[in-house]
Amino acid sequence: MTVKGIDVSSYQSSAFSTSGLDFVFVKATEGTSYINPKMRDQAAHARAAGLVVGFYHFLRPGDMAAQARYFVECCASVEGDPLFADWEDPGVTCAQKDAFLAEVKHLRGATHRVGLYCNQSYWLTRDTTSNAGDALWIADYVTAGKPRIKAAWTFHQYADRPLDTNLGSFADRAALRKWAGSSAPASNPEPKPTYAPFPGASFFKTGRHSALITAMGRRLAAEGCSAYAVGPGPDWSDADRASYAKWQKKLGYTGHEADGIPGAKSWAALKVPRV
Repeated sequence: MTVKGIDVSSYQSSAFSTSGLDFVFVKATEGTSYINPKMRDQAAHARAAGLVVGFYHFLRPGDMAAQARYFVECCASVEGDPLFADWEDPGVTCAQKDAFLAEVKHLRGATHRVGLYCNQSYWLTRDTTSNAGDALWIADYVTAGKPRIKAAWTFHQYADRPLDTNLGSFADRAALRKWAGSSAPASNPEPKPTYAPFPGASFFKTGRHSALITAMGRRLAAEGCSAYAVGPGPDWSDADRASYAKWQKKLGYTGHEADGIPGAKSWAALKVPRV
């Protein structure tokens, strides 16, 4: 037996049909500057239906360590969600693919499976190491469950119309969930958030250098509240304050309550990932 799933990105609705599905893989990020604006809603929709959820990052040429950090910091994952590298860009080498997998494994391997998505041609003609991390997710639009490769595969994307459709090589959803490392969903499957706690208003001052500020800036940009010309970066700046003021105004704050200095309630609403 096998399990069935789809993968979605910003091109798909956040209210896709979950009928007959066991898992959904959601696009999270791309390069070091793009976050799927529907990611959280799409993942929450799948979790509410009791499905296994995973995330993928579209690799672009550049610093693989930086892309790995961007992926795990911005991804809406919880413990036990599989994480994948999406290797489709011809400018990304096999060595770079391997470097990304290694860095994500270093950062999140204790709590997540880390795997590779690529098409049959990339696997047969561009890959030279046979490294797919914990799972090979192969795209080959042929008979479901019969991709044209010799390597052991974990997931097979066998169709892309009307949605990317996949099979997993597991007996049932429980076996997939056990492999992924997540526990069975409770009657209320809303995951426990893994967001950064509010560090206090005094944290946000000139001279502060922290990865948390970068993560905050990325969330502000994802919410359409960016005042950044470049970045965001790890140093607290006027652009960070202006961006946060836009967020406060988006929440309905006015006057001194929209001064750009984070407060506990607006910070909780922003849902900045832990770093």
